[in-house]
Amino acid sequence: MSLRVIVWGTGNVGRPAIRAILTHRELELTGVIVANPDKVGVDVGVLAGLSPIGLAATDDWRSLLAAGADAVVYAATADTRPEAAMADLIASLKAGCNVVASGLYLFLHPETTLPDLLAPVQAACERGSSSLFVSGIDPGWAMDMLPALVSGTSSAITEIRSREIFNYALYDQPRVVRDVIGFGGSMDTLPLMLHDFAIEMVWGPMVRLVGEALGCPVTGLEINVERQALQRDIRIPTMGLFETGTQGAFRFEVCGVTPGEARFVLEHITRIDDTCAPDWPYPPEGQGCHQVIIRGNPTVTLSLHAEDEYEIGAGGGGNASAACWLVNAIPAVCSAQAGVLTMLDLPRIDGSGQLGTRLP
Repeated sequence: MSLRVIVWGTGNVGRPAIRAILTHRELELTGVIVANPDKVGVDVGVLAGLSPIGLAATDDWRSLLAAGADAVVYAATADTRPEAAMADLIASLKAGCNVVASGLYLFLHPETTLPDLLAPVQAACERGSSSLFVSGIDPGWAMDMLPALVSGTSSAITEIRSREIFNYALYDQPRVVRDVIGFGGSMDTLPLMLHDFAIEMVWGPMVRLVGEALGCPVTGLEINVERQALQRDIRIPTMGLFETGTQGAFRFEVCGVTPGEARFVLEHITRIDDTCAPDWPYPPEGQGCHQVIIRGNPTVTLSLHAEDEYEIGAGGGGNASAACWLVNAIPAVCSAQAGVLTMLDLPRIDGSGQLGTRLP
């Protein structure tokens, strides 16, 4: 019997999540929740870039949850509406729906989540006998599962580094790019994303999970941030003008401190224009990639890049891989114990449910 799944949101992650559910032999798409009035009543196949499938999007989330489902893919924006996202999450869990989510970063590593935030979510899980799994690509599989896996290809390891290099002109979230990440903002003001507490909240869990996966727990975090200004005006059709002298690139590292000599490092090298910060590393090709670098014998460098035929560009491919990771995790999450989960609580996540399937 198929697991019944609701997708909440039809943005960068929601659209590929819909497509991934439609091709998963163990899942059935039973509802899609939207906030935009213009999307209400529209066939969800059309919203996902497909032909109509006979299922209309709705903003009546209460009725969908009351009708019952095994899981919710929560793909609505949480960065700019944290209180509303938390309310959506708790309502879903209380209704008995297991939740997989890409943007609820506070719950990436429940052991370090603030108790006042964790307690209501744990209570909702207990009430609904439900589970929450927060992941994606970054933070997500490229930063926790993949480094742990690739470490098996080397010996005498001194450092495990995961890295994102990306041009955020390709990221279709103008408000987040400006207001949260700070591109186009004053160099005199540190944007929200680059404060130590924000970096520790979102990416610290990735470093900790790699250490736990390899039996070498992280005892502390060291954070370093660098920023560079634009040397010229640039204009991006979807986001407007970014002026000379405003933030054009940043680079940060989160280093996990361990009792031994091994180091776990997460690094971001991020630009809004490829000419900014020319001395910093670039992707081997294109405008975005994720890398894992194992420094040992041998030193191993793995670079990966995703492309999706429906979501154009490096950002689209990465978002689609995040959505597929969450969707393919649903059977394991539904079978897991109630509570807030990490990748270490689940069996291997793979694409066995997707082999040989096709979109309708």
